[in-house]
Amino acid sequence: MAPLADLYQLTMAYGHWRAGRHRAPAAAELFFRRGPFGGALALAAGLAEGLRGLRAFRFSAADVAYLRSVLPSTTEDAFFDYLATLDASEVTVSAVPEGSVVFARVPFLQVKGPLLVVQLLETTLLCLVNYASLVATNAARFRLLAGPDMKLMEIGLRRAQGPDGALSASKYSYIGGFDCTSNILAGKLYGIPVRGTIAHSFIMSFTSLEEVQPRVSLSPLAGGEPVDLPGLAERWLQRVCELLRTPLEKANQGELAAFVSYAVTFPRDFQGLLDTYCVRRSGLPNFCAVALALHQLGYRAIGVRLDSGDLAQQSKEIRRVLRACGAHFQVPWFGTIPIAVSNDISEQSLEEFSREGSEIDVIGVGTNLVTCPLQPSLGCVYKLVEVNGSPCLKLTEDEEKMTIPGTKTIYRLYDAAGHPFMDLMALEEEPSPSVGQELAVRVLGQLGETSKVVPTTVEPLHRTYFRDGQV
Repeated sequence: MAPLADLYQLTMAYGHWRAGRHRAPAAAELFFRRGPFGGALALAAGLAEGLRGLRAFRFSAADVAYLRSVLPSTTEDAFFDYLATLDASEVTVSAVPEGSVVFARVPFLQVKGPLLVVQLLETTLLCLVNYASLVATNAARFRLLAGPDMKLMEIGLRRAQGPDGALSASKYSYIGGFDCTSNILAGKLYGIPVRGTIAHSFIMSFTSLEEVQPRVSLSPLAGGEPVDLPGLAERWLQRVCELLRTPLEKANQGELAAFVSYAVTFPRDFQGLLDTYCVRRSGLPNFCAVALALHQLGYRAIGVRLDSGDLAQQSKEIRRVLRACGAHFQVPWFGTIPIAVSNDISEQSLEEFSREGSEIDVIGVGTNLVTCPLQPSLGCVYKLVEVNGSPCLKLTEDEEKMTIPGTKTIYRLYDAAGHPFMDLMALEEEPSPSVGQELAVRVLGQLGETSKVVPTTVEPLHRTYFRDGQV
């Protein structure tokens, strides 16, 4: 893991080593300067990956040999010998718990240790935390817009920036509030629930019921003689089309064959994709026919999916049809069959669903979740705040890039109603604020102004996650 760094980390390390200050005690803090997506907050994520990186931090013989080839030829051999001995056993890391709400300029990860090692960890930790926090935050925004009851599924594997980006997106979308993923490798590695049924290609591969050969049959759930499911579905299709006043000949026979084939294979997990041909005249009647045939045998369909068109309006039309079938054929649960949608879902899509009203129960989000198009990077930074017990301050013509010196302790202050109202940064050596104590605080961005606050609860935000080389 150690070579996962920018070259200037190594040139600076050599400079510290040559100056004999490589073991000076130092502290650095990781934070972002502006809330992402035009918002005020983010979710901190990537901590677990960062801790694994710390445990694996060392330069192998091959790493050292490579560094010899890229650093200037005047670099002393003794420096490379020193690199071969390095690890993170003298490093201490404190941070907010993964998934915590964090705010701009408030450090959510702090690293202490020998100056040279603290410096070398900068790029590694930023790489592991930046995208993770960005995706978790993006997922949380989708969750907040969708509301607590909507099921959200991450489906971005094919659109992500490579396999590593896809795995990170699945993991951190789950931390950000998504319910499941289509990514089976993420499910295997991280224990995230995986979901998925059929695509249009499966339906398009069938042209007629004659292709469902040999003639498949399905035994009732309660047991008994197998039933000719294709024939049963055909009979139900005629009844459904009569109810819906839809021409029977408009229901695509290949689509019916695909639904029957899938229903026989997964009678307990049958979901219909309705928009391969025509939702109203084909997909919906065919689905209802197969679902009612399954119901007759004791099984229950798990849902329908839409992947094109006006999703909110179609969901309302589908719900009306499902309820009509449920009432007419006396199948009470039929009207509550979950409706899932996909098709380039964005934050704007969720706002439209809410504004127009919909009957959608499950939303699959891919591209606009995993690629974070509204903000491609969170922009976390990692800044030195103390060396040898002395605070470090970056002064710059760009006021936003000025740093806040000194090693800090972070407290979250709560009001009498139990709501957090302020994150307080205090120097490490300052006494902890007490419950009921009036505090004079300076608000970031309001130069010279102080405010008086009285917390009813004080929560230290940082916990120690890494010490003596161990998580």
